Amino acid sequence: MKYKNKSIQISCDGGAATGKSTGAKMISDKYNLKFLSSGLLYRYASFLILKYKPKKKIEFLNKKFKKLNYNNLKKYNLHKPAISEHSSIIARDPKIRKVLKQYQINFSKINKNCCIEGRDISTKILPNSDLKFFFKCNLNTAASRRYRELKRKKIKIQFKEVKKALRIRNFSDIKRKHSPLLKHRNSVVIDTGKLNKISMLVKMSKHIDRVLKKYEK
Repeated sequence: MKYKNKSIQISCDGGAATGKSTGAKMISDKYNLKFLSSGLLYRYASFLILKYKPKKKIEFLNKKFKKLNYNNLKKYNLHKPAISEHSSIIARDPKIRKVLKQYQINFSKINKNCCIEGRDISTKILPNSDLKFFFKCNLNTAASRRYRELKRKKIKIQFKEVKKALRIRNFSDIKRKHSPLLKHRNSVVIDTGKLNKISMLVKMSKHIDRVLKKYEK
């Protein structure tokens, strides 16, 4: 989607299970944007490290991500508890973040019309994005959402374990030294605890349409 040769790039940030992936996917479908989940990249990196146990992790990941086709990630089961736990650990490693950051930046250069979601997209990956969204909800809502998601994937886990894991993950993301989870000063807040999917899409679309109208002038 272009308006007078102007492309649109949207960044979506937020804590674990706040609904940012759902929101980002919905607007990507509606506005024909290329979608990328940075969280899925970290999960894939964890999957590779846990499976192959490379001695030189950075060189190994560099090679893997240089030839990665993002669309192929859906064939892996990347939401296992062990991968979730490990991905939060490697997310604190600046060298690993650098590899994945480069992949995301390259993605945004190739796909001028895109929506990328994660935790540092507005602040580090796409600071000049045309529109920035920040997703939030309370811990119980996030835990219930993630618990239902894991049950659908037939992953056996108790609700209290999911809630604990999310609490630890969010604390880790906010407090980590490199690229912590922050709300950009220009972000539009989307409280998914107060919105269903339809109302979320409507709210996000109003802001996107407002930006697109500016490009029509």
